[in-house]
Amino acid sequence: MLILGLIALWPVPVDQGASDLLLRSLRKLHRWGVPEWFDYRVLELAANMVLFIPLGAFVARILGARLWWGGAAVGFLVSVLIELAQLFFLPARFPSVSDVAANTFGAMIGALAALVLMTLSAAVRFRGPPRTL
Repeated sequence: MLILGLIALWPVPVDQGASDLLLRSLRKLHRWGVPEWFDYRVLELAANMVLFIPLGAFVARILGARLWWGGAAVGFLVSVLIELAQLFFLPARFPSVSDVAANTFGAMIGALAALVLMTLSAAVRFRGPPRTL
């Protein structure tokens, strides 16, 4: 969660110094056969989703299987707060609705993964002893 906070509220874009390296790496990947549609925007979108998966899973695990969707809801709320903080307090950052959507989707993936694991764990935990005649 600390990493999420640092990345989200860093005063300048976190990729500012690494954009040349990222673009060179993407060009190399394209030469190796990665499709051209996998560009910087797609990479940034995927990074936003992956960054919020742990938050969604963590919150869903705390709330339990009945309220698993709370992981996605908290991901949405945190993402909106981050984008508002960037809008009002970090002039070098650019708030984006697509970031909110990607972050929320990542939190939902995490929450669903936690739900699946909680459901499987409950099924194993509550399995009774084998029946005998």
